[in-house]
Amino acid sequence: MVFITRLFSRSFYLWRVKTVISIVGATSTGKTDLAIKLAQYLATEIISCDSRQFFQEMPIGTSAPTRSELLVVPHHFIGNLTVADRYSIGQYETDAMKKTEKLFQKHEVLILVGGSMMYEKALITGLNDLPEAMAENQETLHKIWRKEGIIGLQKLLQKLDPEYAQVVDLNNPRRLLRAIDVIWQTNQKYSVLISKLQKPRNFRTIRIGIEAPREIIYSRIDKRVNKMLEMGLVEEVKNLKHYENEVPLKTVGYSEIFGYFNGRYSLDFAISEIKKNTRRFAKRQLTWYRKETDIHWVSYDEAFGESLFLLHSLL
Repeated sequence: MVFITRLFSRSFYLWRVKTVISIVGATSTGKTDLAIKLAQYLATEIISCDSRQFFQEMPIGTSAPTRSELLVVPHHFIGNLTVADRYSIGQYETDAMKKTEKLFQKHEVLILVGGSMMYEKALITGLNDLPEAMAENQETLHKIWRKEGIIGLQKLLQKLDPEYAQVVDLNNPRRLLRAIDVIWQTNQKYSVLISKLQKPRNFRTIRIGIEAPREIIYSRIDKRVNKMLEMGLVEEVKNLKHYENEVPLKTVGYSEIFGYFNGRYSLDFAISEIKKNTRRFAKRQLTWYRKETDIHWVSYDEAFGESLFLLHSLL
């Protein structure tokens, strides 16, 4: 690794254009670690596109960067909101674009990292000019939600747009409500609408994906969940009981523990559900990224070295 550092120590200061290096991949593949190493090496800063890590009360269940990691490299959009805040992907696009503009005044290259696929897309390509929510549609959908639960929304989306249903977080009601509303208004699949080319950016993007065998990913997920429990996940969720119905907490790691607190199942079962649902989320991430054609893949066990060679070749 010393050899690699010496080999490229000067090359990275010759960026031809402002550049965002976006680190993607399934959960537990080591995105945070690679992002920090690259940011240190390039003397730059990190922008998060992990929508779950925006909320300051949820560091354990979202595997947010630790205090020590945050001290090593400046991070943006980590713990900047509270679970009671209302924050949309459109707001993130606006805020993230302003942040990149500001950071590009002192850096030639920035690191983007996170597992929220649509939030990555919001920054690097921009969102479609989709219609605002229609009150009549939302009222109808909320009636379905109240009567049939989130399963009713899931089934409806799977019928209208099975492609998007494969990759969206099906336990996030806000995503389901939004997608179905747009489909009803436009008579087009949401997956088609969000795949169209967007607004031009004044920077180029290099996407680096970390790949690992599925059994490695699943093993790492199990270890990560066990570590969360050791760090105090149950207590973290308990402290958020008052906010149980807030949208940010309708997510893996929190819904299951709330189920335990509400007496629906045992703690052991809740833990097994967290691991199972996290594996499902990883599968959705992989499904999404496999359709992308501009990702440069590196191995999980040699991610930093392979990334340096890749970036050198693209200069």
